[in-house]
Amino acid sequence: MQFFVSVIHDKANSGTDEEMAAIDAFNETLVAGGHWVFAGGLSDPATATVIDGREGPALFTDGPFVETKEFVAGFWVWEAADLDVALKLAAAGSKACNRRLEVRPFL
Repeated sequence: MQFFVSVIHDKANSGTDEEMAAIDAFNETLVAGGHWVFAGGLSDPATATVIDGREGPALFTDGPFVETKEFVAGFWVWEAADLDVALKLAAAGSKACNRRLEVRPFL
């Protein structure tokens, strides 16, 4: 199964040198364990563009689709046997990046 793991924070690109080193070490354990698929950090929500093409010509709007204090600052895509394995990995990942995580299975 694959899982989308959101890193939740209230600042973009705010990782300290220590956090970045811990994330790199955690990522190495993901690779070694066969769980690594893909990961990335995201720019500040102010850089987002929302596109709504549901009715008529597409409407382009600057900024995030919702106003909120916290947002998705980055993400991982993991391969794990089941949700229990993904949650165990997420506990270690949350500690490594010093952020809250949300784990969701792909359909």
